[in-house]
Amino acid sequence: MIGLLIRDLRLAMKAGGGFGLALAFFLIVSVLVPFGIGPETGLLREVSGGVLWLGALLACLLSLDRIFALDWEDGSLELLATSPLPLEMVAITKSAAHWITTGLPLALVAPLLGLLLNLPEDGFLWLVVSLLVGTPALSAIGTFGAALTVGMRRGGLLLSLLVLPLYVPSLLFGSMVVSNGASGEAVGTPLALLAAISLGSLAILPFASASALRVNLR
Repeated sequence: MIGLLIRDLRLAMKAGGGFGLALAFFLIVSVLVPFGIGPETGLLREVSGGVLWLGALLACLLSLDRIFALDWEDGSLELLATSPLPLEMVAITKSAAHWITTGLPLALVAPLLGLLLNLPEDGFLWLVVSLLVGTPALSAIGTFGAALTVGMRRGGLLLSLLVLPLYVPSLLFGSMVVSNGASGEAVGTPLALLAAISLGSLAILPFASASALRVNLR
């Protein structure tokens, strides 16, 4: 399992489809939004948390189709299916690799981009916390979607349509954590719900992803 994780991390770094692309997209969103909203700093402060969470969500979405695509193309996915390692563990490892190369860097870079969006000082900590808590769910849901669409032509569009509705609860509660934290309100309830989504996704979706892979490999 550790060997598979290291292999996926190396592939993500070499292919440039995870780490670099996600950060570049996140930066572009953060830079362009102030131009679209205009010079009203008050309005920018109000929407900064939601914009940063939306940018992180879309950045995670960019690399989802690569989770199983490379393994499908070179035939290593069939070898993984026949290996002693259960497909459920393969799905968990793929989710972890995606989060390490996408979700974790986005959470660490988000405070710097929050400066561009005039995010209140009290919101920086909660922005990082919400992304660290919420992005594992994005990777787990994305892995499930990638397992459903692996091997399909133009599966990237179908993958986006499948996972975007499932991303909405994480987006809502993550944005709520940031906005409440920035305004000094209680963040316990939305943060607990965000954590529950991540824990539930990590507990259930690896089994669903493994079932989808078994169907596609028949």
